[in-house]
Amino acid sequence: MSATGLELLINLGNTIAMKFKILAIISIFTLLTVGCTTGVNSDQPVNEAQPITRTNTQPGSFVAGEYPTQGTVKVLTENGKRYLEFNGNFKTSKGPDLFVILYRDDTVPTSGIQEKDYLKISRLQKTSGNQRYAIPNDVKLGDYQSVAIWCRQFNTTFGYASLAR
Repeated sequence: MSATGLELLINLGNTIAMKFKILAIISIFTLLTVGCTTGVNSDQPVNEAQPITRTNTQPGSFVAGEYPTQGTVKVLTENGKRYLEFNGNFKTSKGPDLFVILYRDDTVPTSGIQEKDYLKISRLQKTSGNQRYAIPNDVKLGDYQSVAIWCRQFNTTFGYASLAR
């Protein structure tokens, strides 16, 4: 084969390779464009946002027990679930083993509370600011008159608030 024939064959190979590359790029672009497009199917049900149903009690104000405690707490019912909600002004002292409890009377002794008189709801999340605690469904709120911040280790009440009825 002559040099010109070989050159012609190489040029033809390069042209075919170039056309193949262009075809491959166009194919990939088309697949990505079509594959990433989502169609709207009018037969599918649309999930509409459900309205949040809320009911609140009047807030009760925290008073100091053994330590300064301030802010308010209210019982909030949201979509059938009850919560104790502390407002942004809530603040108490730091301490070990702090819990949020429901107490049977509307005033809570500063120390020495009896196990039969309270129900532990949760560990205290933080010593200040907005917080929310789920109230178990089986709890009869009518049996409790107040919410307290209680130190289990020393059986000391840091502060409490009467629950509004």
